[in-house]
Amino acid sequence: MGPSKRDPARRGAYVRRAMPKHRLFVALRPPRAIRAELLGAMHGLAAARWQSDEQLHLTLRFIGEVDRHRAEDIAAALGVLHAPAVTARISGVGIFERQGRPHTLWAGVEPHAPLAALHRKVDQCLMRVGIAPETRAFTPHITLARLNRSAGPVAPFLALHGDLASAPFLFGHVILFESELARGGSRYHPVARYPLENLDTSAEATALTSAQVAAKPPSSP
Repeated sequence: MGPSKRDPARRGAYVRRAMPKHRLFVALRPPRAIRAELLGAMHGLAAARWQSDEQLHLTLRFIGEVDRHRAEDIAAALGVLHAPAVTARISGVGIFERQGRPHTLWAGVEPHAPLAALHRKVDQCLMRVGIAPETRAFTPHITLARLNRSAGPVAPFLALHGDLASAPFLFGHVILFESELARGGSRYHPVARYPLENLDTSAEATALTSAQVAAKPPSSP
């Protein structure tokens, strides 16, 4: 049963709950050849939830859930981003822990300085539309696997792939993604692409229209 017509406050709460939300983040996507190298290293760790090809990315800024209007503001704000393309390379592997247990297995990405500078510029764009600045330290990485309590020991994997490295490659675009939570793992949908400078492409971003953003289904809880 819907909210009572005699209770505007309840009606407003109902509308807020029903409004579709968009779970957004800003990232860099490594080239196909680099993704293939990373996929080739994903083995030898029992019960690890390895990432798929479509999930491989370097997060510049996690935004979280926003409504359609804020999503459109974010897409527009990133359109003024001016930053050089970054030549990077894969360098080693590592883990993030949660409550003393390994939680995320990742491949490091270098060099840190230009990637951190790009992270700060993205942050500045988002602050213009009311997104609070990031407070956590920025560690450039590409997630390889999620680990739960049943995952095997990570030390052998870290020892085997500690010298994981790639040839230099170019990050040529910043991408705004929407994350769709699903039982089989998150699915990432590109919402807008923003070419970085020094490329033989237009400086204008190619973004979805407002109607396309509005048409996206809400993420599953």
